Amino acid sequence: MSLWPVYTGTDEPHDGVSRLPDPPPWRAFDGGPPLPSPSGGDDSVSRDRKHRAGTYRATRESVDLVNAAMVLRRPLLITGPPGSGKSSLPYAVARELKLGPVLRWNITSRSTLQDGLYQYDPMARLYAASRGAGRTSPGEPGDGNPTGDAIEDHLRLGPLGTALLPYERPRVLLIDEIDKSDLDLPNDLLNVLEEGQYEIPELVRAAEHTPTARLMAAGGEDRVTVERGLVRCRAFPFIVLTSNGEREFPPAFLRRCVPLHLSRPDPRHLEAIVRAHLGDLNGETRQMIATFLERRSTGELATDQLLNAIYLSRVPGLTTESREALAASLMTHLGPASEFHDF
Repeated sequence: MSLWPVYTGTDEPHDGVSRLPDPPPWRAFDGGPPLPSPSGGDDSVSRDRKHRAGTYRATRESVDLVNAAMVLRRPLLITGPPGSGKSSLPYAVARELKLGPVLRWNITSRSTLQDGLYQYDPMARLYAASRGAGRTSPGEPGDGNPTGDAIEDHLRLGPLGTALLPYERPRVLLIDEIDKSDLDLPNDLLNVLEEGQYEIPELVRAAEHTPTARLMAAGGEDRVTVERGLVRCRAFPFIVLTSNGEREFPPAFLRRCVPLHLSRPDPRHLEAIVRAHLGDLNGETRQMIATFLERRSTGELATDQLLNAIYLSRVPGLTTESREALAASLMTHLGPASEFHDF
């Protein structure tokens, strides 16, 4: 049972998000005009992500902390070893609560806040201006820029920028591997996540002549209306940030997140995961799980290594010796057991 009747972890789609209590007074947002939430369900999700959402097996702790993050309108910061299901959880939440396609922002050492909010291509606009010389942009009359091409045609919202649009229901956003970012990115995110809004300077400067812009949003070809360059959310998105524990985060960032640590699955949970992905367990599968657990006690292994080994063991035509050799090759240690400690 979860703390609230919102996310249950049962993989039975329902409208529990409509039963969310009101946000805390300090986390209430009033962006508008309200946008209808994307209607795309399972049919709009790629097959691998649909499988990921449908086979995720939540723990009691993860169910409760997902609900806590949703009720508090705070990001969920998930840490844990590789293969513990960190990036699968938001897909499971979106599927169960019918929140539409998950927006995803994959972080690298070069990622900046603007990458997540929006992309602007000034060179493409300059090229369009050179081709349209002699014609004045209808969107910016009298500004001396003979473009014949509007600035909004060279702007596109990123995954974070799209999640913060004034949707009636929360969007789900996965910010994956935040620990790989530049040192400044967590601090740069603080104000945007705290205020639930951001500005697009290029549109703010043009607002006197062009107060309204129609921009492409992430994850689709639809255009959304932005007034005077300001985007403010209405339903705070369900944001999941994942970390493999490769770095520490500033206290100011941590206190604004709901923390969840996913430990390595215990034997019972591991069996449930295998069953969800590959069906009933037979004797050989149980033996491979036992071997996996034994090897995991001396070095780090990820659950998907076990799933790969079991799947190959069921391919027709392989001898017992071949299956055992493949399993041993697939279940090689990712690092010492102490390297990915449970904390």
